[in-house]
Amino acid sequence: MTEPLCDFYCEKILKGREPIRVYIENERVFAFHHTNPLWEQHVVLLPRKHIESLLTLEEADNDLLLELIAMAKRIAADFMASHGACRVYTNLGAYQSAKHLHWHIGCGEQLRPY
Repeated sequence: MTEPLCDFYCEKILKGREPIRVYIENERVFAFHHTNPLWEQHVVLLPRKHIESLLTLEEADNDLLLELIAMAKRIAADFMASHGACRVYTNLGAYQSAKHLHWHIGCGEQLRPY
């Protein structure tokens, strides 16, 4: 039985169908270098479990959310050490092109317009 199409991250990134450079991963969360970065250093962090957005998190996802925040903190600390600044954010609604909860963590010079 095949899984239903979820989104770009479920269908391409997490299934290894898109060439990426992994930044860090474990059994519940996955971070990789953005395939079309906005900044010199740009990592995307997401749960392996499909969750549509920050607003669809459920109470049962609290441990996963804490794990995502811990990983975001770790990546942000790496960027702070190397560049002295970084941004960490997630998008919602029309700003969220991939309907899978994810955070952007980036630093350095902006490479292209938003």
